[in-house]
Amino acid sequence: MSTAAHGNPWVAVRPDDDVTQLARRVSSAHHSFLEGVDRLPTVRPDGDSVRPVVLDSWHRSRNNGVNPDSFGDGLDLDGLELQRYRTAHPTALIRPVVRKLLVEDAAEAGLLVAISDAKGRLLWVEGDSKAKDRALAMNFVEGADWSEDRVGTNAPGTALALDHHVQIFGAEHFSRVVHEWSCSAAPVHDPLSGRIIGAIDITGGPRVAAPEVLSLIRATVLAAESELRLHLLNSPKPLDPTTARLQVLGSDRPSLTRGGERIRLSQRHAEILLLLANHPEGLSADHLAMLLDESELDPVTVRAELSRVRKMLGAGDLGSRPYRLLIDLDTDVDEVRRALARGDTAAALRAYPGPVLPRSLAPGIDELRVELRGRLRAALLRAGDRRLLARWTSSVDGREDIAAWTAYLASLDRQSSMYAQVKMQLTLLDHKLGI
Repeated sequence: MSTAAHGNPWVAVRPDDDVTQLARRVSSAHHSFLEGVDRLPTVRPDGDSVRPVVLDSWHRSRNNGVNPDSFGDGLDLDGLELQRYRTAHPTALIRPVVRKLLVEDAAEAGLLVAISDAKGRLLWVEGDSKAKDRALAMNFVEGADWSEDRVGTNAPGTALALDHHVQIFGAEHFSRVVHEWSCSAAPVHDPLSGRIIGAIDITGGPRVAAPEVLSLIRATVLAAESELRLHLLNSPKPLDPTTARLQVLGSDRPSLTRGGERIRLSQRHAEILLLLANHPEGLSADHLAMLLDESELDPVTVRAELSRVRKMLGAGDLGSRPYRLLIDLDTDVDEVRRALARGDTAAALRAYPGPVLPRSLAPGIDELRVELRGRLRAALLRAGDRRLLARWTSSVDGREDIAAWTAYLASLDRQSSMYAQVKMQLTLLDHKLGI
């Protein structure tokens, strides 16, 4: 499939684009992609096809099982739960800035402005009342999950997935329900830790995908992050004391770091937290039991473990019916995924000290383990970088990886001493594995 080679890849509509023609051609490319066509039709007169950032997101959306003809109408957070969550969330500190710079004008222009958390859940959706009513049809409402994993390609979700500002125009959205909308979004970071705390988005018609709107979003993010710095100067506390990080990679004992405190976890509690982090939509006790044990644990036992997890986290941090996390939980698995999503294979390998909970026999954990290792290995083989392959083949995951050793050999000078050593290692592996 050919991809765009000209212009800023993050901008959806160029100044010289005919928006009507562009919309028709992007829609044709989207249809071709879903039909499995190898080469997408051109989108612009200069021969460009779909922008790489969009095409990559389409692939991720399809691989994640997003249905382009279906759109969930559920809410991750609602009512009092939503109110409490967003009041305590650090994006509440930047809402006045966003309202002043964007919302007031957006309402008059028929646009919507949304602020999400780092998981893509919409915390505030403000702007034109008629546009809000229309957006109900695609569930673009407060409390809904607009992560890329859940709804496919969209500006706030893809901006969070890539940690980069981005525009999505009409049929560049993976879901057909969203094709009449365009959006521009950018992530917002904690000035101290550098972690993403959320995203700011403008949603509306085709003009939202123009370069100047993306510049406006970026300027608003800079102002918002300056506001956060000012807050931190006057407050000794971190932005979000509930922000937690789960470490489950490698042979070290799993741990949860929160509010500066590191808590050593039992394997079972680490499994539960990781599975809940990987299923933000929530899990029933029965489903969680299946993911934890092939013989299906008694749901009563699972509920007892969840009760212990709730005591460890805090009563308001674990929801029920279904069980789900009500705090932002970052994981080292997410760090590897983010690096892979933005194409930074070296960073992904640095963030990967070893397999996911290597001693766990839980089916749900094994699936995550295989998925992460497979994605990292595929990226390494595509990159063909000699230094990265050297690190991988010396690791637990890669030391018997024939394909990686072969790629490593191909990257070396035949006259070098290392070439002979790697070739010998391949011969030994062939003998050992009976190949």
